[in-house]
Amino acid sequence: MSQPQNLTEELGEEIITQTGNNKSLKIVQLYPRDMNIYGDWGNTLSLSRRAQAHGFTTEIVDYNPGDEFPLDGDIFIGGGGQDSGQSVVQDDLLANAETLRMLAQDGTPMLVICGLYQLFGKEFKTVGGETLNGVRIFDAKTVGGEERLIGNIVEESEEFGTLVGFENHSGLTYLSGDTKPLARVTKGEGNNTEDDGEGAHVHHVIGTYLHGSLLPKNPAVSDYLIKHAAIKKYGEFTPVVIDDSLVEKARASAAARPR
Repeated sequence: MSQPQNLTEELGEEIITQTGNNKSLKIVQLYPRDMNIYGDWGNTLSLSRRAQAHGFTTEIVDYNPGDEFPLDGDIFIGGGGQDSGQSVVQDDLLANAETLRMLAQDGTPMLVICGLYQLFGKEFKTVGGETLNGVRIFDAKTVGGEERLIGNIVEESEEFGTLVGFENHSGLTYLSGDTKPLARVTKGEGNNTEDDGEGAHVHHVIGTYLHGSLLPKNPAVSDYLIKHAAIKKYGEFTPVVIDDSLVEKARASAAARPR
């Protein structure tokens, strides 16, 4: 089944935009046409609904190569894709690299999964020998491996506590400089097979290999993105107490699954 062109087309406008506390957040979905093969639509929808639960009106904007770049985005989110998808978006991504770095340094929260996580680093050398240059938000390099790192993954983060998800990648990512891992893996592989780090975290930009989708099972990450978007735009964030009891049951079940 082909993916819808945008979430509004599939789900209806009433889900995307709801009346909140007269404060709004614009969520920009980067390259959904080419980079959304690992449940990334679910991440975007989950983030939107979480923001609505905190009282915000949300707008989701898709950005694909050739579109006018939405400089007024409050949260940027991007997903995974095959090497072919990364090649398609690479030129457009590099054309916007300076803008993305400026937004990141200015405190705009972002979440990039798998393929876009790799391209937010310095470079990705594919297993076929092609070098894809990245936007250099993360001080990281990725090289293509011969085997896939695949399975359920559990990790511990100083910022978010226990994170659960599913990894499926052959790229091996190595961090350096001031870029720190998002978390330390307790079950699974993570960035590579040589250390226990997974993902990357600089400014308010998060990169990770966790699919699943990530955000429905890890609402603390959504809350982080929403919090920093709200503070940047409005100068404050007053969270709503949300009943996550069902989410906690799902997280426990996911964490207990075999690798």
